[in-house]
Amino acid sequence: MDLVLHHFESGVLTLTLKQKKKKNSLTSAMYAELAQALASAEADAHTKVVLIQGHETIFSAGNDIADFLQQPAAGEDSPVFRFLRGIAAFTKPLIASVCGPAVGVGTTLLLHCDLVYAGDNAAFSMPFVNLGLCPEAGSSLLAVQLMGYQRAAEALLMGEPFLAETALEIGLVSRVLPPTETNAYAQQQARKMAAKPLSSLMETKRLMKAGITPQVLERIKQEGLVFGRMLKEPAAIEAFSAFMEKRKPVFH
Repeated sequence: MDLVLHHFESGVLTLTLKQKKKKNSLTSAMYAELAQALASAEADAHTKVVLIQGHETIFSAGNDIADFLQQPAAGEDSPVFRFLRGIAAFTKPLIASVCGPAVGVGTTLLLHCDLVYAGDNAAFSMPFVNLGLCPEAGSSLLAVQLMGYQRAAEALLMGEPFLAETALEIGLVSRVLPPTETNAYAQQQARKMAAKPLSSLMETKRLMKAGITPQVLERIKQEGLVFGRMLKEPAAIEAFSAFMEKRKPVFH
């Protein structure tokens, strides 16, 4: 249980990704831990807000490729899909603090958060196409709703990074701050929110997301089926081989 730091205080559960040496790349074990933490927070009457954060220099480089290839997401009960369903259906306020790179799921998980605070060094990317894959975490639906089709198409079809100022402009983040202040500010906002009535927080979030959550869960399922198929196809095999061999992929 040392992959994610759990800290509970004043109604706020803070989950800190603490694999900085590996750029907070998410492994199957980390997905399992995060999924369990969200499920426990959902059931715990004392937990009012969950805050997910990384280090001031790195949020997450996305999936740990070596771990992912050894333990690919297989079926709806796999840790990654339990986490994605958990974050999509979470009924209490969810806040993220993001500094440095947020790659792949490091960006798509933010689409499920109610508030996102970013350091001015944050860089977001969803490079699934570059890996011969398709979007995940409901991002093929949520990115379009958030950004509009053209901006979402640029982000998902090009897979290139965009910076904190752009993320603020399109509504992905709530505020941009200096990296050394971001986690503390997010914690301050989480505690302010946790001081409010939980029933009011939950009902307000439910009403804002009424009708959306079932669509998101269905899209996560659809994406998962396509993602699993594409993972076995030549483009993805070449992309991951090139990554492991530290060379540029060659797609025919």
